[in-house]
This record gives sequence, C-alpha cells and structure tokens, in this order.
Amino acid sequence: MRKLLITGGAGFIGSNFIRHILKKYPGYRITNLDKLTYCGNLENLKDVARNKNYRFVKGDIADAKLVNKLVKGCDAIINFAAETHVDRSIHDASDFVRTNVHGTYALLEAARTGGIKLFCQISTDEVYGSIDEGSFLEDDPLKPNSPYSATKAGADMLARSYFITYKLPVIITRSSNNFGPFQYPEKVIPLFITNALRDKKVPLYADGMNVRDWLFVIDNCEAVDTVMHKGKPGEIYNIGGGREITNIELTRTILKLMGKGKDLIKYVKNRPGHDKRYALDISKIKRLGWQPRHGFISALEDTIGWYRDNRAWWKRLIKCRQDIKY
Repeated sequence: MRKLLITGGAGFIGSNFIRHILKKYPGYRITNLDKLTYCGNLENLKDVARNKNYRFVKGDIADAKLVNKLVKGCDAIINFAAETHVDRSIHDASDFVRTNVHGTYALLEAARTGGIKLFCQISTDEVYGSIDEGSFLEDDPLKPNSPYSATKAGADMLARSYFITYKLPVIITRSSNNFGPFQYPEKVIPLFITNALRDKKVPLYADGMNVRDWLFVIDNCEAVDTVMHKGKPGEIYNIGGGREITNIELTRTILKLMGKGKDLIKYVKNRPGHDKRYALDISKIKRLGWQPRHGFISALEDTIGWYRDNRAWWKRLIKCRQDIKY
C-alpha cells in the first residue's frame, strides 16, 4: 500500500495523519483531497507541502468525476473528510448530509470501480449514542442522537454494505474524542484553551457532568496506521484513549494547568440531544498490537503549549467561529 488518497487531509486529524505517514513511510505517496471548508487549513501541512511524495488537490469528495480521476492508481482511500461539529449540525444539517453521506457514497463508488485494495472509513464513537454503564463493542447497535452522528452512522452503514454486496475491502474505525495540535478552535479543548489564553469565559454546557473519553490525536493516527496495515476487511475497530472524564473535571484541569481560576467558567444552556456518556471497549484493536502511548495530562500539557506557541495560527480562525452561539 504505497499510494494513498487521503480525504480531508487539511483538517485536524487528517493533517496529523499525513504527517505521521510521510515520516514513518518515506516511500509512500499521498494525494490529499480537501474542499478547504472553514476548518480545512493548508497551514496545517506547510511543513510537508514541498515533500516530493505529497500533493494537494482542492476539491469536494462528493464530486464523482474528480474522485474517479484521483482514485486511479491508488492502493487505498482513507476517508477523514467530514463535517463534524455537533452544534453546527443542530443549526443546519444539510452540509453534513452532503459531505458525510453523499460524499462517502461517491468515494465508495470510485473505490468499487477503481480496484482499491483498502477503503478505510474514519468514524466516531458518537454513532453508538449514549451509554450509562459499561463500554460499547463494535457490533453494538447504532443509536445516533444528533444530525452529525446520524450522518456518520449512515456513512458507516453504506461502507459496510459495499463490503457485503461488492466485496470492497472496507474497514471502519470509530474513535473517541480527539484532541491535540491543529484542532479548529470551536471544539471544546482548543476553545477553552484559546479563550483562557485571552482571559475569556469558557462556556460549559449544563452542569458539566457529561462524560467523554479523550484520545490524543497522535495515538489515533497510530491506530489508523495499525488498522490500515494489520486490520481485517469487513471489520470495525473502536479506538479509545481509556481516559473518561466529566466535562467539568476537564474544564477545571485545563484552567489549572494554565494557571487560571474557576471564575472563567460560564455555565450555559445544554444543547439539544446532548449525549450523557461515551465509552468504548478497545480490546479488539489492542489484539492488533496497538494501545495509546500518551498519558492524558502530559498530552493535554503539550496541547496547551502548542496553542500558546501558535497564537497566530488560531487567532486568524477566531472570526470564523463567532457564528456558533454558546
């Protein structure tokens, strides 16, 4: 698998994954297809832009003509491209349906007719819905509770159907909440960090008792790499960090690490359909030899340091974030 089409590679996880692959596999060639929506940023990859094994193509994964052209000669498609922000999907789900469902369909069709050796669909733990106790297994039923997670569940089902019907070698990964460098500052951790760096309030939904499992983005990149090379077509692999924490505890930890007081916390009205708790059983991917390498606190400290050292990167993006109401 030496030639990859990576979609959504100018985004948060995709850009980190491209950097990981180019460093670990210097003989691999990557085509990065990205529409460059508000959260796609070529500055995320400026350090690899001149790498002879990397090229960028601006375009939409729902553009079947373009996708069919790019697939020719590729060994694998890794589909990171997605609309992902739950709050935006609640306001208007149309872009989520177009990109997450129709875009995935266009990629699957191109893969089916293009002789692709692997189609890796990057999904989310949110497709399972909320769980009060225990952890989700890969074969648990999907019960998405937001327009975002519903479109991702739809994409998963499409991908699975192409394996069953057409024998397309599809693998699906479902990860817990990612955090780390280059994450667009509308997501909770970079939002809170960038607000705290400016001594602005951090908006915390309801009582802050919703629980999330946090995964450092580099660990997720290594997990996708593992699945790509060792996973079995037709299978789903959960990827989690093994660090469950309430949102209020997360908020207090960020503020403490930054030397800020709890007075920066602003409790805001809960969003509709807000899942109470996510948790993944990651036994299956561990059997492939992967497990998270980064401790939560040390990775969070590194992330805070990155945003502190790269103010110019995120300050240019703040204006685009203002239409999200908290």
